[in-house]
Amino acid sequence: MGQLNIKDEALVARLKQLAERRSTSVTDVLRQMVEQELRRDETEVARRLQAIRAITRESRKLFPADWDGDHSYLYDENGLPK
Repeated sequence: MGQLNIKDEALVARLKQLAERRSTSVTDVLRQMVEQELRRDETEVARRLQAIRAITRESRKLFPADWDGDHSYLYDENGLPK
């Protein structure tokens, strides 16, 4: 694996401070932070997907039960709009 080179001295100082407070290494602090952010992102994606599915369920109620999604009546034999 490659090496990460952080050129922001203030960030490096803060990472060292946090690592010292937690009695761990800077690598462990970064690992924990990245894992936490990945979990947060996964949770957010799942929440958004759940919201989209709810919208889909609700909007499905607006269409007749026998509607199959066929839009061919809107187009001519060449596939152009009528």
